[in-house]
Amino acid sequence: MDFSLPEHLTTLLAEMDAFIEAEIKPLECEHIQYFDQRREFARTDIENGGIPRREWEDLLDEMRRRADKAGWLRYGLPSKFGGRDGTNLDMAVIREHLAHKGLGLHNDLQDESSIVGNFPQVIMMDRFGTEDQKSEWIEAMLTGTRSMAFGLTEPDHGSDATWLETRAVRDGDDWVINGTKRWNTGVHRATHDLVFARTSGEAGQARGISAFLVPCDAKGFEVPYYWWTFNMPTDHAEVVLRDVRIPADAVLGEVDHGLEVAQTFLHENRIRQAASSLGAAQYCIDRAVDYAGKRVTFGKPLAVNQAVQWPLVELQTEAQMVRLLVRYAATELDRNHHLEVSDKVSMANYRANRLVCEAADRAMQVHGGVGYSRHEPFEHIYRHHRRYRITEGAEEIQMRRVAQRMFKFGKPAR
Repeated sequence: MDFSLPEHLTTLLAEMDAFIEAEIKPLECEHIQYFDQRREFARTDIENGGIPRREWEDLLDEMRRRADKAGWLRYGLPSKFGGRDGTNLDMAVIREHLAHKGLGLHNDLQDESSIVGNFPQVIMMDRFGTEDQKSEWIEAMLTGTRSMAFGLTEPDHGSDATWLETRAVRDGDDWVINGTKRWNTGVHRATHDLVFARTSGEAGQARGISAFLVPCDAKGFEVPYYWWTFNMPTDHAEVVLRDVRIPADAVLGEVDHGLEVAQTFLHENRIRQAASSLGAAQYCIDRAVDYAGKRVTFGKPLAVNQAVQWPLVELQTEAQMVRLLVRYAATELDRNHHLEVSDKVSMANYRANRLVCEAADRAMQVHGGVGYSRHEPFEHIYRHHRRYRITEGAEEIQMRRVAQRMFKFGKPAR
């Protein structure tokens, strides 16, 4: 079995690095206040619910414009959308590479913003949208004139999405939605919220849930507050829908089959997320090894101590195993329907997300007091990636998915 990467990726990564040095690093240096770990709150509008400052998000927009002009932003999208038909394996390798470079404007962890974009909403719209929806949405999302948040989680329901309580009922040619959503990331700047609501069936049934494109300025659509989190700024809104009326053509996908839309979103995100976690973990390991070789205590480098060596050896071994798993899962995702390989994606996701937390924690320990400080990036990396063990399906849910395949219970793969 050949474990080497496709030949085009080596050249691609070198070209990408050259673009970052020429176009992105200078832009980052002009706005260094946002990349100094000691001044993290420069990004945060503390008086406005803790959401990102507009100036910070404008900088991210400029980064994306430069990346799009250079042909990088849409790399993973089909050529019909201006992309380069990048595969899931391509995207996994690229996202690992970018995260391995450390924190920066090229691949900002806090906002999940990268010079090579992740566009699950575009994939969703292409797979499930009507022709009119596609023409209205796809290019608009890519250029930023339209955007959608994701309203699946509720105050009493997260991973148990089939039990959600938000309801949508027909009223003539319209739908009327009532309910509450939690963790609606990006609502503060989104034009729409993709709201999942039960339209038929009983609690616990997958069928009977539909996906609705709800304008954020619709009457009855309210954002009472944003959740302050371990990692700031926060853009995770609580959303209340009170008799929100939308037209019938606002349904994305088939009525009663909205969870199929949600699953596409999750699988596209999970493999990218795993690759980013792996890259960030490798960054922490490399920094810890380098520091241990330079730091002299009791007359000798830290690196000669097995108490320092062995935990890093364990992490490096784990990183190599996870790397092979991520690339295998990405390759299988390229070859098969996403539901057929969801167990492999889940394996890669939860192991990579756990690994980066362990690697960041170990890097802090090796660096001692300075590692714990905000003069080094490790605590920032830990705070960001710790949420990945909960979001996009908690690691327990990911493990449950693997168990379904192992023990052959639940519905068979398509």
